[in-house]
Amino acid sequence: MHLVRLCAIVAVVIIALPPLTFAGGWKAGTAKVVITPCEPLWMAGYAARTKPAEGKVHDLWIRALAIEDPSGNLGVIVSADVVGVSRQIWDAILARLDDVLTRDQLMLNSSHTHSGPVMSRTLDDIYPLDDEQHARIARYTSFFEEKGAEVIQQAIKNLAPAKLSAGTGAAGFAVNRRNNPEAQVTKLREEGSLKGPVDHSVPVLAVKNEKDELLAVVFAYACHNTTMDFYQWCGDYAGFAQDDLEKEHPGVTAMFVSGCGGDQNPLPRRDLKLAQKYGKELATSVDMVLSGKMRELAPTLSTRLELVNVPLGQVPTRDELMKTASTGASYQQRWAKRLLGEMDAGRAFETSYDVPVQIWRIGGQLWLAMGGEVVVDYSLKFHDMFGKDAWVTAYANDVMAYIPSLRVLREGGYEGQSSMIGYGMPAYRWSEEIEDRLTSAAKRLVHGNNESASR
Repeated sequence: MHLVRLCAIVAVVIIALPPLTFAGGWKAGTAKVVITPCEPLWMAGYAARTKPAEGKVHDLWIRALAIEDPSGNLGVIVSADVVGVSRQIWDAILARLDDVLTRDQLMLNSSHTHSGPVMSRTLDDIYPLDDEQHARIARYTSFFEEKGAEVIQQAIKNLAPAKLSAGTGAAGFAVNRRNNPEAQVTKLREEGSLKGPVDHSVPVLAVKNEKDELLAVVFAYACHNTTMDFYQWCGDYAGFAQDDLEKEHPGVTAMFVSGCGGDQNPLPRRDLKLAQKYGKELATSVDMVLSGKMRELAPTLSTRLELVNVPLGQVPTRDELMKTASTGASYQQRWAKRLLGEMDAGRAFETSYDVPVQIWRIGGQLWLAMGGEVVVDYSLKFHDMFGKDAWVTAYANDVMAYIPSLRVLREGGYEGQSSMIGYGMPAYRWSEEIEDRLTSAAKRLVHGNNESASR
């Protein structure tokens, strides 16, 4: 039986936002759907896993919030409990929407949970997949694309008068993993001697009706969703935070968006109680913002997006690939053999990649979203450039690789170099132009003078 049919039997239910009656201003609508796989699939995120998933801790979801201003400017925020979406999945969901949205109007966010399913064209080389697993993954990917388009359409259909407000909280469990050995984090935390840049801010977007009743909340945090490395479906700390908020506020749609946490981990970890604890800490931070004085957002929306062409760096030679194919780790061997096959077939390697950078202005709130696993340096840099209240998030629209700053690129290590193999890139690293190119694009988008924005 096909996966989509199985999931229909398991009851994938669209939950609609109740009609609002707030006069004038914004319109908003939400929907959500369960996307927990209905057959055993390989799990995404850790190369060390040796088998498919075995059961679940809780369901995985894809949630959508549509917002529209009085001029008809529309935007849809999507939050999905998956490790990442590829450029091809992004394209496929947009293609299913029959020109309902332009590319800049969709912000497709991945929570980056490492306890979600593998999807096609996302970290393909990492896993030892047989033909049956490839077939299951292809079916699930098609299911995800179908449900992603469906939940977006439903959220738009549910548009009704609303009001929006913004605020920022804080949570402290993210640790810079490049500067703090995991085994020493508990001691370093107790001593107050953790090192390295972090972004502990928790941006919050609240949607309410005219009775001041909360109907939806979007919140972000810059930290990997990697508390757990087991074999059960789970949204990790972000999934628990969403669950806690929806239990605390019945009828509310709670949506997590990942910040620039490419070099940040929830530490210590590897214990389900810790994932629940971090989720509770994040949900409590959101609740504190909701209970305080938030900035009401004027009903104006603008959306812009640029696909920023970033050159790749050093390309592997045939001799290097042949050596890796015989002596590298298993996932490195798969990468090298695939690239050797492309060489033998006469196919040229990509020499650059288009990284999405997106700017939304929701009333007076600036939101900058980037594709890829972006390191925290970008968040801190853009806060300095565009104001401390600017929201800077990542893992949006296309998760194709890590996005290092120039500092991290030159330092090397996993985020700066070796992770490119895991993502299947035909290069050992990005070029040193990466930070300048992405920063220049952000400036163009923020100041409204980019000619190459994709609309």
